[in-house]
Amino acid sequence: MSDPTVAEESRRPPVVAVVTLLTALLTVLLIAFAWPAARSEPRDLPIAVSGPQLAVAQVQGGLEQAMPGGFEVTAVQDRAAAVKAIENRDVYGAIVLDPQNPEVLTASAGGPAVAQILTQLSSRLAAQNQEAAPKVTDVVPLPQDDPRGAGLAAGALPLVLGGIIAAAALTQLVKGGSRRMAGAVTFAVTGGLALTAVLQYWLGSLEGTYWVNASVIALSIGAISLTLLGLEWLFGRVGLAVGAATMMLLGNPLSGLTSAPEMLPSGWGALGQLLPPGAAGTALRSVSFFDGAGSAGPFLVLTCWFVAGLVLCGLGAMRSRTRRVVPARHEASPVTV
Repeated sequence: MSDPTVAEESRRPPVVAVVTLLTALLTVLLIAFAWPAARSEPRDLPIAVSGPQLAVAQVQGGLEQAMPGGFEVTAVQDRAAAVKAIENRDVYGAIVLDPQNPEVLTASAGGPAVAQILTQLSSRLAAQNQEAAPKVTDVVPLPQDDPRGAGLAAGALPLVLGGIIAAAALTQLVKGGSRRMAGAVTFAVTGGLALTAVLQYWLGSLEGTYWVNASVIALSIGAISLTLLGLEWLFGRVGLAVGAATMMLLGNPLSGLTSAPEMLPSGWGALGQLLPPGAAGTALRSVSFFDGAGSAGPFLVLTCWFVAGLVLCGLGAMRSRTRRVVPARHEASPVTV
């Protein structure tokens, strides 16, 4: 008779395999979070330049020489046009080439890292041309209570974790697909209200209308949690794990909240904007600081993920009904002799 303890030990994976798997997981985590930050630099970052045509061409050449491929320059008529382009989120900043009052326009609310780069770069170009450093004006500044935008940048992780934890908890603690879906939607609303209250009224990281900001966060949490619920419904724990890893290891570091999507490695910034964390960050900046300018695309992405989550849950429900109906038919069929 075999010893059950020995049999149980034989079914466990060897220590070497466990250590190897943990090392690989740790490496993936480091790459996912450190690589985008370590390779962060402007890549076709849209800015505006106003002034005489020759001067604009010279600045464009200087920018290309300083950071090849770093900026996408748009010539505008005057300072007012540059300000309008910034407020519409068409560009991140502008350089006004006024011989009497040269000026750099930034929007730290659109990305503090971008505003800092524009300020430093304009000073460097002025020094090379032996000119006085231009005046710097923050057209759309961050709130006084959070001038570095730290609260908004840090908010990406709780948003992602909220969706993941909600899906995992509901699948383990709540029976019935419809109840899980209702729980996910309810948590999205309450979580959105709570996170927005902390960010806006306690940390002072957000401005604008509280309910609009809360709707962005709620839609984001709902999009993540419903998608993960649907994946778990269809594919079990594997689906939940793959979905959670995608949101955490791709969505969070590629969200661009700590810098800007155009500062991430080529292609990855665009991918991040197609995932809920990146779309949520851009939409939240737009509605909080820019009166909703530039929020249509991110809202569309979040809505698509929310609807996709509902569809996945619906497919999971249909699959569950099919599995219940087929055995019942077999049991009801008469036995012929």
